[in-house]
Amino acid sequence: MNRKAVGKEEGARQVADVQASLDTREIPIQRVGIRDIQYPVAVQSVGGETQTSIAKFSMYVNLPANQKGTHMSRFVELLSEETLLVDHSSLDALLLKMVERLESEQGYIKLRFPYFIRKAAPVTGAISLMDYQISITAQLRETTPEVSLQVLVPVTSLCPCSKKISRYGAHNQRSHVTVEVRAEKPFWIEDVVSLVESESSCELYALLKRADEQFITEKAYDNPKFVEDMIRDVATRLEQEPKVLGYRVECENFESIHNHSAYAMIEKEL
Repeated sequence: MNRKAVGKEEGARQVADVQASLDTREIPIQRVGIRDIQYPVAVQSVGGETQTSIAKFSMYVNLPANQKGTHMSRFVELLSEETLLVDHSSLDALLLKMVERLESEQGYIKLRFPYFIRKAAPVTGAISLMDYQISITAQLRETTPEVSLQVLVPVTSLCPCSKKISRYGAHNQRSHVTVEVRAEKPFWIEDVVSLVESESSCELYALLKRADEQFITEKAYDNPKFVEDMIRDVATRLEQEPKVLGYRVECENFESIHNHSAYAMIEKEL
């Protein structure tokens, strides 16, 4: 080995690990890591098909009071080792691997990505893709991994009061129903979407023809719901699911006759 190569090798061995040095302030950090790194993921549908998406990852561990810093590069190394299949077992494994690699006791992973469902318009059958915003969180509770699924479902709501007091018509609006569910068995994205859409005044579609638009307008008119109605109906359905351990439901109606939203939230451990 020549002198230059020996010098490089010795220099590499002498690089200080500053993150692992002692910190004298004696203040522990509950979460430290990287936020919003984008990475490809594979998402399995309820029918067994796999959909590729781009997820934004946030990955954190705890840091003891006497350690100066965590090793940020190790988070990226974990993601770079393989394409992640988004399911309970894969996220559990990634979480436990992250905690071991970072030599920590606690870990937290959150990923956010769009998910597409192919839908047929109610009358003409016109096919389109509807997008739904998904968040999945995996964290260690003591030594047990816990995974929760969050789905934002856009729907239509029509005001019962407006329908009751008006001689014709009623004001309606687009609503966002956000469901976060923690279950002991996998809860499919399609299951959450279907549950919420069935409890709305009417579901949404990306592509509609005139006959479809008429159908949706009349269906919403026949099925008016306050924000309170919609959130209670969704919560009732979730409580009927035996595998659900806990849930949080939020509903925001983007009011068409006000310059503010109507909002409701229910959170419960089962």
